[in-house]
Amino acid sequence: MKIITYNVNGIRSAMSKNWIDWLRATDADVVCLQEIKATPDVLTDLHLVEQLGYEHYWFPAEKKGYSGTAILTKKTPKHVEYGCGISDYDREGRNIRVDFDEVSVMSAYFPSGSSGDDRQAFKYRFLDEFGRYLELLQSQCPKLVVSGDYNICHRPIDIHNPKSNATSSGFLPEEREWMENFIESGYIDTFRHMNKEPHNYTWWSFRANARAKNLGWRIDYNMATKALEENIKRAAILPEARHSDHCPVLLELAF
Repeated sequence: MKIITYNVNGIRSAMSKNWIDWLRATDADVVCLQEIKATPDVLTDLHLVEQLGYEHYWFPAEKKGYSGTAILTKKTPKHVEYGCGISDYDREGRNIRVDFDEVSVMSAYFPSGSSGDDRQAFKYRFLDEFGRYLELLQSQCPKLVVSGDYNICHRPIDIHNPKSNATSSGFLPEEREWMENFIESGYIDTFRHMNKEPHNYTWWSFRANARAKNLGWRIDYNMATKALEENIKRAAILPEARHSDHCPVLLELAF
C-alpha cells in the first residue's frame, strides 16, 4: 500500500499546476491532503480524480478558503471517521480517517502558531487534547498511520537553521518535547526510520528563494504505530512535486 501525505496549500491552486497529472503518475493507493481550502462542490476537475479510480472523502473547515483535510483512496474503506469529536478542531476540518481491514490511515492538519500568541496557545491546546485522542485511538486502531502536516520540526536535523529558529513557532522546545513524547507513546517517524540523512525537508518559505537553496523545514510526516514496524517497506520525501510550498511524503507498507 502506497500512502502519500501532501499539504497542497489550496487544492484548486494545486490542480491549476498539473496536480492531476502528478496524481496519475504517482499512482498512490491512499492520498492524504491537508489545507485543501475548498469544498468538493467547487472542484470542477473532481471527475478526473474519479477517473483515476479514487474514492474521495472531504472534511473542509466551516470557514471558507481555510484549512481542511481530505483522503483519496483506490480501496473502499470499511469506515470513514470525520474529525475527533472536539468541536474547536472539527470546525477547522483538522482530521479525517479511513479504516481498512489491515490498517487505518488518518490525514491530520495541525494548527500553525506563527500568526501570533492566540494561535500558538490554540496550537498548544490542540497538541494536548488531540494528542490524548490519538493515544486513546491506538486501542481502537492498533495499526494506524497518522499522516499530515504537524507544523513541528522534531530535531535540529529537521530544520535548515536550528539556532536562528530556536524561538520560531514550529521549533519551540515545548513543541519538540510534545513530538518526542508522541513518538515515545508508540509511534514511528517512518521517514527517519529509513533515512538518517540531513537536508531532507518538506516545507520551504516562499521568501528569499528558500526552496531553490533548500532552506527548509521537515514538518510533514507519516507516523505509524509500532504494530506496523514490520510492514514498513519504503519511506521517501518527494521534493520534485511543486504544487505547493510543501512537498509530498511517501510511505509504502507491505501486507
